[in-house]
Amino acid sequence: MAPKNDNKSPTLEAAIDRIAAIVAEMETGDLPLETLITRYEEGVHLVKSCQEKLAAAEKRIQIITRDARGNTSLAEFGNPDEAAGE
Repeated sequence: MAPKNDNKSPTLEAAIDRIAAIVAEMETGDLPLETLITRYEEGVHLVKSCQEKLAAAEKRIQIITRDARGNTSLAEFGNPDEAAGE
């Protein structure tokens, strides 16, 4: 089941697109200081959101498994029953 996407947090792709737009807008040099600060704050928030989404995706993709000897290895995300050896 796909994770629920609420209106407060854009998708990773949408956030990256918005960050690119903010950077382009800021690079024009035409914005007043107060607007620059507002855009910067928005960008920082979006970067944090992206980092959180990437960290969550990494946890979902790599599942730590142990073999019979207790050695750990990384398994690709998939069916949790397959990763557990069931």
